[in-house]
Amino acid sequence: MSSNLTSCSTDRLALFLEGQLSPPDESSVIEHLDTCSQCQSWLETRAGDEDWWRDAHDALSGIGVPELGSEGEETQDIAVASAAAMADALRLLGPSEDPGMLGRLGPYEITGIIGRGGTGIVFKAWERRLSRYVAVKVLAPHFVHSAAARQRFSREAKAAAAVVHEHLVPIYAVDDYQGLPYMVMRYIPGESLQRRLNDQGPLEVCEVIRIALQTARGLAAAHAQGLIHRDIKPANLLLERGVERVLVTDFGLARAADDASLTCSGVIAGTPQYMAPEQARGETLDARADLFSLGSMMYAMCAGHPPFRAETSLGVLHRICETRPRPLRQVQAEIPQWLAEFIDRLMAKEPENRFATAEEVADFLEEELAHLQNPLAVPEPERSWSRIHTETRRWSRNIIALAIACVAVLAIGIGTMMTLPLASPPTAPEEAAQVQAAGGGAETINDHGAAEVRAVQGMVRAVEQRWSQPTAETPDAWKEEARALRHALDRVEAQAGLADF
Repeated sequence: MSSNLTSCSTDRLALFLEGQLSPPDESSVIEHLDTCSQCQSWLETRAGDEDWWRDAHDALSGIGVPELGSEGEETQDIAVASAAAMADALRLLGPSEDPGMLGRLGPYEITGIIGRGGTGIVFKAWERRLSRYVAVKVLAPHFVHSAAARQRFSREAKAAAAVVHEHLVPIYAVDDYQGLPYMVMRYIPGESLQRRLNDQGPLEVCEVIRIALQTARGLAAAHAQGLIHRDIKPANLLLERGVERVLVTDFGLARAADDASLTCSGVIAGTPQYMAPEQARGETLDARADLFSLGSMMYAMCAGHPPFRAETSLGVLHRICETRPRPLRQVQAEIPQWLAEFIDRLMAKEPENRFATAEEVADFLEEELAHLQNPLAVPEPERSWSRIHTETRRWSRNIIALAIACVAVLAIGIGTMMTLPLASPPTAPEEAAQVQAAGGGAETINDHGAAEVRAVQGMVRAVEQRWSQPTAETPDAWKEEARALRHALDRVEAQAGLADF
């Protein structure tokens, strides 16, 4: 969305259709159309005259359902679409020899429309030579003569083809038909995440984690190639039927992380409800922008709606940059605290406060999913990423370190006293010195961890062994000190979980 397209401009769209915009303005209109369904509809209804629409409607009214393929897979699959949208799509196709088909695009027989966006249409097609269904994406008719749109389409094809991963939709071919570029992708039987949310509302926790985990794996593969998706949202996640596999699609906004055009002044690309604050401000992006979008999408899976909502796109952008979403557990009380905190961290306003990489996110989610699916065999994850966990553990370690230091001082004091002739207990100044030494030793023990704990344990056990057979001359006070020393160490071990050190 361009800064000079703060509201929908039909005059600008009309100039765009007539090819009278400058290249920068043309690019900004294309970016705006990605996020504005109102402008998409306006453009579609003016892409042909009234006679053409009437003829298209009459032609469409006689189209039957094609009987395709011998695999028994979806033989009735003309997607539900308005007559206007179908007619708009048919303008791109050549005639087919099969009267049951909608048309032909190169060697591909078109059976229906899978979906359409601001700049493109995705067909379902039958590839006869390989006897398989494929998805074919082409530019919308009103972009055929736009150099900027063609460049963007080419960028998407190259970006998607550059990364091969089980959670990214694979590209089979890139070609053109009568000057119209198209790409051929694997057809994914199933539905988009957006469709599932529309039909079912909020998802179960295990399903949320599974979908987010697989999405993060796909993003990690793209990021490893230096690509930022920039438009992660439920509509761009395909849920493959029968195998519970998630595939990321639509790399139309993907660009290399070091692409200078990412900082293009005044241009905002992406879907407002899920974009990162730095993306909404038109700033330089890195892979962590995709992580914010992933967090927003996880919020939507838990809540049933996006985290940021407003009457207009500008209102949404303002909320993303300036406000926090409603706490997730206030929306869905059954969401685990750790999951709400995990999503909060993904959606941190500043990139440095999010997780570092998609791979890290996927690893954490994999641990959580394994525990949820088999809690008896897989222990609950430590969640070292948790802010609450980190602060609590830091506090606990400081307290425990001080306690261990005090125990160490007592052990050393008693060990020293055992080597001396029997005498009266230490004076008050000496006790004060011991307490001061304990405080000074806390930092050392906290820093060095396991070795110091083992040393203290060894000293205490040595004292216990030395006093296991006390004599009649042993002062009762010293016997009490030895017992107190053992009890103190027991408490420290129980509170610290010393196996962690």
